[in-house]
Amino acid sequence: MRIWRHRFLFLQPQIPIPNFQGIMARCSPPLLRRFFCCAAKSASATSAAAGTKKKNIVFLGSPQVAASVLDTLLAASSSPDSAFQVAAVVTQPPAAKNRGRKLLPSAVAQLALERGFPGDLIFTPERAGEESFLSDLKGVKPELCITAAYGNILPQRFLDIPPCAGTVNIHPSLLPLYRGAAPVQRALQDGVAETGVSLAYTIRALDAGPVIACERFSVDECIKAPELLAILFNIGSKLLLDELPSVLDGSAKQKAKPQDDSKATLAPKMNSDESWLTFDEEAKVLHNKVRAFAGWPGTRAKLQLMNQNGEPDVLDIKVISTNVSTSCDKVGDENEILFSGNSLLVPCSGSTWLEVLELQLPGKKVTTARDFWNGLRGQKLLKST
Repeated sequence: MRIWRHRFLFLQPQIPIPNFQGIMARCSPPLLRRFFCCAAKSASATSAAAGTKKKNIVFLGSPQVAASVLDTLLAASSSPDSAFQVAAVVTQPPAAKNRGRKLLPSAVAQLALERGFPGDLIFTPERAGEESFLSDLKGVKPELCITAAYGNILPQRFLDIPPCAGTVNIHPSLLPLYRGAAPVQRALQDGVAETGVSLAYTIRALDAGPVIACERFSVDECIKAPELLAILFNIGSKLLLDELPSVLDGSAKQKAKPQDDSKATLAPKMNSDESWLTFDEEAKVLHNKVRAFAGWPGTRAKLQLMNQNGEPDVLDIKVISTNVSTSCDKVGDENEILFSGNSLLVPCSGSTWLEVLELQLPGKKVTTARDFWNGLRGQKLLKST
């Protein structure tokens, strides 16, 4: 009962609820899961009355990039001539975040509530195969389900619920390339010059359904994963709206193209153990890794700071922003880290140099390389070997 109580409490300061403790004592966990915002009941009734002829869509997503997709759908569905309405939202349960470890709703749940979406139609199952959730979903009678970075595996029993249009996913890669949990991050890590977003039907195999449409995007050499993710899901939102009429009338299934599995590549989930930089690789490889791992889990490196006794002290840093150089106008020892312009210059494999523009020390704020260098007061800095 404890976890359900906390999921409900996060809204208490925002929405006064009469006899709150009494309600809590009587509510069962399944009811609390659906009872996000009792103040939204009137909005639910209004929406139902205004949209009886519209086709029901259920949206599934969790992080901020998915919230932007939901916002686009809600705005489009509010048009009087819209052929659809968002009938329910499915997202990850509230999770402990920040230093206080307070349970907070997902970005999608928060956006839905801010837009006045009925709280009793926001579902937060631990797993998409839960019987109570599937029963609730069937009650909504969706014509179509749309997923965008939902974060839960969809069982066949879920996929069987939309009767005609099925389930469609916005995937930020040019399928069949980069199937999996981290397509944008792995593409940046590989240093691709082009990526894109695909709109594809969801089947049980991982990101392997027929592709309805896709759009390409040229990748800047300095763009980082969070920024690229936002751009691709924004493109995906527009692509979805363009294709929704054909998806809803079933004609999209006729034009959707099967993927060539022989060309498929995988994009496995990021692992914090991968975040360490080793300078025995070329600077371009390390730069791409910094871009790919930006946000979470970030990239870390161990440096050596020579103390007053001439002995090395290990210094852990988080590398925030970098660039690549093939030459250096300064001269130093083989493993010495130099400073030029506004960058730390770290010697790497192949006579290349990694330019570190921003970094972060443990427990400190992000700082520029210049401010960090000035704080060394002439102490020699070496890369770890």
